[in-house]
Amino acid sequence: METLLTNFTSPIVLAFVLGIVAKLVKSDLEFPRPIYQALSIYLLLAIGLKGGVELSTTPFSEFVWPAVATLFLGILTPLIAYTVLRHLGKLDIDNSAGIAAHYGSVSAVTFIASISYVETLGLSSEGFMPTLVALLEVPGIIVALMIPQLSNSESGSLKKAFHEVITGSSIVLLLGGLVIGFIAGPLKFESVKPFFVSGFQGALVLFLLELGMITARRLEDLKKVGFFLLGFGIVVPIIHGVLAIVIGLWAGLSVAGASVFAAMVSSGSYIAAPAAVRIALPKASPTLYLTASLGITFPFNIALGIPLYYIIAAWFGG
Repeated sequence: METLLTNFTSPIVLAFVLGIVAKLVKSDLEFPRPIYQALSIYLLLAIGLKGGVELSTTPFSEFVWPAVATLFLGILTPLIAYTVLRHLGKLDIDNSAGIAAHYGSVSAVTFIASISYVETLGLSSEGFMPTLVALLEVPGIIVALMIPQLSNSESGSLKKAFHEVITGSSIVLLLGGLVIGFIAGPLKFESVKPFFVSGFQGALVLFLLELGMITARRLEDLKKVGFFLLGFGIVVPIIHGVLAIVIGLWAGLSVAGASVFAAMVSSGSYIAAPAAVRIALPKASPTLYLTASLGITFPFNIALGIPLYYIIAAWFGG
């Protein structure tokens, strides 16, 4: 209960709730688009920079098994999601693959929120976690989008979708930040550290306020997606999260690291995956995949999932 209360009373979660409430009461509160984009760039680049600096001082032996675990789960999770959607949900191939692509990829904001959460508990995850975010973003999308291609359904260009993912802003900023941080190292990073570290939490609060408003706009779509997708958006992420905890601890992650890893693996992408699915699977319904990832799984993880994964990781790791 204390773990859950710690999450619910954090400024990040409260800002997210405020955004939802603002839209539900039909407030005229709006977030300027350029500021939202600037915050996105700042947060992703800050994650990459800090991860690159930490990676520059991390022995390869400590990083290799978590990286292997990430790639393995990046292939496994979209297959699990697709199987559940296709055989239990009875969705068609394109919609099953489209939603599975979102759940095979990762939400960078969920990752950021999980990092913030473990820090409020006085813990810290491994410094190379941002590298794992970059590794996790791409494989799941590719695996899911290949399923319709292999089944000969009428789908769009896989090559264009792959290019969209690789050149997307989140990947460019994360990988670019990692490279810059890795080359600069701890000493040279000191000159920009106040900007990218001290202001990080404040920027995250503003970003979650906007995401709360975006989420509220998708709540109406819950009436359209049905109870199955509502259950899917909660139960499947928990399954993915537990798998990530077990495999992450086996790969050598700390309890805090395994908690963050679970939040990453259980999350649903709503930036890179929608862009790729729109190109490769034009027949897939945005109402289904966006409502599932952004309207169901994202608020669940922010409010309950992240502390739940920590409790499970502490139990397994204890």
